[in-house]
This record gives sequence, structure tokens and C-alpha cells, in this order.
Amino acid sequence: MVSKLDILINAGELRAAQARPLHFQMAANSSTSTNDRALSTATSNHFFEWREFLWGAIAGAFGEGMMHPIDTIKTRIQSQAILYGSQNQKSLLQMVQSVWKIDGLRGFYRGIAPGITGSLATGATYFGVIESSKKWIEETHPSLGGHWAHFIAGAVGDTLGSFVYVPCEVMKQRMQVQGTRSSWSSLPMKNNISMNHGGQMYGYYSGMFQAGRSILKEQGLRGLYAGYWSTLARDVPFAGLMVMFYEALKDFTEYGKQRWMPNSDVNSSLEGLVLGGLAGGISAYLTTPLDVVKTRMQVQGSTLRYNSWLDAVRTIWRSEGTKGMFRGSIPRITWYIPASALTFMAVEFLRDHFNERLDDESKIEAATLSGDSKGTMREAALTARD
Repeated sequence: MVSKLDILINAGELRAAQARPLHFQMAANSSTSTNDRALSTATSNHFFEWREFLWGAIAGAFGEGMMHPIDTIKTRIQSQAILYGSQNQKSLLQMVQSVWKIDGLRGFYRGIAPGITGSLATGATYFGVIESSKKWIEETHPSLGGHWAHFIAGAVGDTLGSFVYVPCEVMKQRMQVQGTRSSWSSLPMKNNISMNHGGQMYGYYSGMFQAGRSILKEQGLRGLYAGYWSTLARDVPFAGLMVMFYEALKDFTEYGKQRWMPNSDVNSSLEGLVLGGLAGGISAYLTTPLDVVKTRMQVQGSTLRYNSWLDAVRTIWRSEGTKGMFRGSIPRITWYIPASALTFMAVEFLRDHFNERLDDESKIEAATLSGDSKGTMREAALTARD
């Protein structure tokens, strides 16, 4: 029930507001405007989704760390033609047995430090830019909405991450093919693959930083960014396809739930696990030929074997055919299905468990600011009335 005192106070506030000086009214308006901006910021991140950068970095590193041994096998299978020659190349099972016999468990995890570092960068830009770009494209270019927006957002995010990812990928893959010091020293063909200056292919890398310094010293930035354009040629379509397939599968799943299971409550983390794995596996297979070219150009460094990306494609196709272009497709798919599944699952989990909490805290903070502002204005009105 409203008391007589409240009515008198409200009436006094109105009269005081009408009578107060212009600068006082401007200050009140400024306070209200500031409060509105705070509420707007608290309820929407608009185009810049900073949390998606963080969740993407964590998820990317998690996926890479879990699946690195399979990536090592894939890299070694694809680079056999350079290091051992095109004849008598090992199958998937033979390569696993070879790595275990010669290098042990350590061989499977060679290059994991640059691998995780690169995944931190590309995961952050991939998911962060995806969310920001999707909103921007859908609001400013409606004709590119839907799956085209997803494809473009994924491609842009991965392209930005490539500036950090590619040097890490070069270091990671060279460390993967080297294995232990003794196995690298015994490779029969590596001394026959000369660089532009006619020296040995490259020395043994004891760690990530030593590898980076060595490549930079011997080959400059060109060495660290070996195969950069072939990496973009692989990753831009892969990144675009993966997010496009993921969003399409989510739409299809949502349609199925509404039609056949309207009352179901599927856990978003589980949904991300299944749909992310499918999207990653399909995209990985379709882009395997691009991955083969990229791997061989990065493993060999700046050698005379392939003069360009197109020369690599022609040489591989001429000497090894379709089998050569899709070499390593099984371990690539085997890596990307669980890696993508774990990555999308981790992102959905982090979104569910932290985004809502952070939004609630922002709303509470904004509401507190709003309450403080209203209280200050009320006190000012009472003072002005007195």
C-alpha cells in the first residue's frame, strides 16, 4: 500500500526535478544514459564475443593434447615419400609399430609443445571470430546469412590464427618426423634432400624454442612460414566446411527434436561431441589432398623437390596418383573426428557452465548500478526540495 508520505515524496521529486538547475538535469540525464549503456553492455556482447576467444583457446589446446599421437602417425605417413622414398611405404599399422619400436611412447608425443601453442591461437581466433563474424554478416549482409555466414566466419577466423599457427605447425611436424635423436640420425634419405644453399636438410630439434631459433637462423621467416599458402589452401576450406557442417547438423538435429522428440532435453555438450565429430570427419576427408601437399612442403622446408604448391600437386599426382593425394586420410579422419568432437564438446560445456553465470553477474552489477543511480537521484531530489 502506498503511504501518504510516499505520495508527498514523489510529488516533491517531480517539483524538484522541474525546478532544479539545467546543469543538474543534464547530470541526471547523463547518469541515466550511462546506466542504459551499462545495461546494454551487460545483456549483449554485440559483435565482439570475448568469451568465445577464451573458450576456443582452451578447447583447441584440449583437443590437440588428447589427439597428438594420432597426428604424429598421420604426419609420418604423409612424409614417407620425402624421407624414405616412394617405394615400400608403411601402412598405418606398420607405422604405429615402427614408432613404438624405435622411439617408444616419447616418439608419439614429439612436437606436442608447438602443437598446443598453435592450437591455442587458432582455437581462440576460430571460435571467437566465428561468433563475432556471424553476427556482423547476418546483420550487415542479410543475403549472406545462414550457412554462407558460417562458412565465411570459419574461414576468416582460421586465416587470422594462421599467423601463429603456421610457424608452430612447421616446428611440430618437423619434430614429429624426427622422432628421437637416434632415429633421425639413421634416416637414409634426409641427407640427400638438399636445401637451396646445398646444405643438409635440417638438424635435430631438441625442443620448441630451439627449433624456432634454428629455423629462423638457417632459413629466416621463409622457413618458419614454409607452406603458408598451402596451409591456407587446406585450412580455409576445412575451417569453413567444418563450421558450416556443424551448424547445418545442429539445425537438422533441432528440426528432428521438435518434430519427433518435442519434450526431449539433449545435453548441449553431448550434442557438441557427436555433431562436432561428424563435421570434423567429413571436412577432414574432403580436404585430405590439400593436407598432403601442405605436410610435404613443410617437412622438406625450402628444398628443390617442389618448386611451388602447384608443382607439388602435379608431382604427387603424376608419381603416386589418387592414392598419394589421399595418403594419410584414415589417420587424418581418425584424428579429426575425436579432436573436433572434444573441441566442440568443450566449447559447448564452457558456454553452458560459464556464459550464463557471467551474464547473471553482469546483470546483477548493472542492476546494482541502476539502483545506486536511482537512489542518488532520489536523495538529490529530496535535497533540492528541502
